[in-house]
Parts: sequence; C-alpha cells; structure tokens
Amino acid sequence: MTTSSAPPVAPAPETASTKDPATRPRRRGRTGKPPSALLSRAGVTALLALATLYTLLPLTWLLLSSTKSREDLFGTNGFAPGDEMHLAENLRHLFTADDGIYLRWVLNTVAYAGVGSLLASVFSVAAGYAFDKLTFPGKERLFSLVLLGVMVPGTAMAIPLYLLAAEAGLVNTFWSVFVPGLVFPFGVYLARVFSAAYVPDEVLEAARMDGASEFRAFCRIALPMLAPGFVTIFLFQFTQIWNSFFLPLVMLSDQDLYPVNLGLYVWYSSALSQGHPEDYLLAVVGSLVSVAPLIAVFLMLQRFWKSGMTAGAIK
Repeated sequence: MTTSSAPPVAPAPETASTKDPATRPRRRGRTGKPPSALLSRAGVTALLALATLYTLLPLTWLLLSSTKSREDLFGTNGFAPGDEMHLAENLRHLFTADDGIYLRWVLNTVAYAGVGSLLASVFSVAAGYAFDKLTFPGKERLFSLVLLGVMVPGTAMAIPLYLLAAEAGLVNTFWSVFVPGLVFPFGVYLARVFSAAYVPDEVLEAARMDGASEFRAFCRIALPMLAPGFVTIFLFQFTQIWNSFFLPLVMLSDQDLYPVNLGLYVWYSSALSQGHPEDYLLAVVGSLVSVAPLIAVFLMLQRFWKSGMTAGAIK
C-alpha cells in the first residue's frame, strides 16, 4: 500500500513592497482615509499654542499697560513696556482713590465668592451624594429638575431673582448677591458623578454594619473621598461668582456693596461718559489686581484635582 503526499508548495516570490518596509503601503483608518492634519501631533500642538496665546495676550496687555503713566497709556503701543515706577505709583493710586473704595470692593468679592462658593460646594456635594447613594421617593424626578437648572443660564434668572428679593426686602443688601450664589445645580451634577466614581458602595455598607449613621458615614467616610470633587466644584463656583456681573448690577445700587467687577465697570463708564481719563487707568490696573486672586486659588488647589484618594481602598 502506497501513500501519496502533497507536493511541496513553493514560497511566494518576494516583491519590492514586502522586502522593504519603507515601500509597504501605509495603513489607513477604518474609513480608508488618512488621518486629518488637525488630529496630527503638529496640528494639536498648533491648536494648543493658539489657545495659550489667546489666554496670555490679554494678561500681557494688562500687565504692560499697568506699568505706564496716563500719557503713555494712550500715546504708545499697547504691548510696549512701561516703567516699574509707574506700576508702583498706579497701585498706590488704585488703593487710595475714592477713599480706598477698591479695597472694599475686593473684600466684598472675597465674601461673595469665597464664603459663598465654600458653602455652595458643601451643599452640592451633600446633594450629589444623596442622589447617588440614598433611595427616596421621586429621586430621579428631582434630579431632572437639577439638570433643568443646569441648562438655564444665570442671566435669565437675574430678573426673577430680583423680583423675589424685592418681595423679601433684600434688594440692595449683601444677601441679595450672596444667597443666589449658594445654589449651584451643575455642582450637584458633578458631585453625583464624583460620588459614583470615588465612593464605593462596599465601604458604606461596612460603615453601616458597624453602626454608623448616614450623616456620620457621609462626614467621616464619603466626604474625604470626595475631596477632589469638592475642590473642583469649589473652583467652578468661585470663578463663576468672582466673575459675576449682571446679578450685582441688577441687585445693588450702593457702591459700598459692589463686587470688584461692577466697581471697575463704574470707573470705565466714568472714563468714557464723563471724560475722566484717570479712571480708565484705574480700571486697567484694577483689572490686573482682580485677576491675581483667581490665579492664586487655582495654583494652590490644582494638586487636588488629580489625586485619587480611594486608590487601593478595595481589593
């Protein structure tokens, strides 16, 4: 009995495209098209450079304009350097003009933004934690109302808030600007997302089995884990209140209660309408000083953004 075997198959001849990797056809995307130039490394770098330039140019103009005298401010190029002596003189004039009203505006803004955003962050984190971890009737419907509040712009709420404040007798008071800043629907949404990602259900169940109440479990376990989310919500709300303009414009008429943005607008309007060019320089230097607290807060708290405080909590 004989066995037959298949004849050996000769290897395919190598071509130039298979020998040299450089001559092989490039693989294309799933759509068969080469990657877009905007998505390449050079394109992304160029877009980031443009975004950085867009961010730094106004700050550069403010810094350079603050180092000029009133004559140089209007007689030289906006990006021409000035003199450090003029900067010191402009700062002295800024904090002494109108009996030091600018410092009062800064303190008002610190109270509105600092204290208000801190309390708003506490309320938002507590509400987001409750929406995520607790069960109660109508939870999802209430959360839908929160999302509806996220979609409504703040300027659209200024007039209704003014009417409510007028009914309560709070117009032209500190509370007319402070109280609306305590409500932050977007912070509640972020807190629920952070709670789902940072607070494991197993840890809370273990705390409840040990006899911890819901309030104690939130304060001692969940809140430390939500520290990155708390800082993020605080920075969002702090920036929003610090830059708020329309609500104080509607609510306040007493200059002693103005935040810094509204005060700078008064100086700028005075320079344009009443012919006081010195107020224009005050508005420029005051704008530069008002940016410094925002930069300082971001630099101090940015390290908390990426900290994972629950890493390794569950194995």
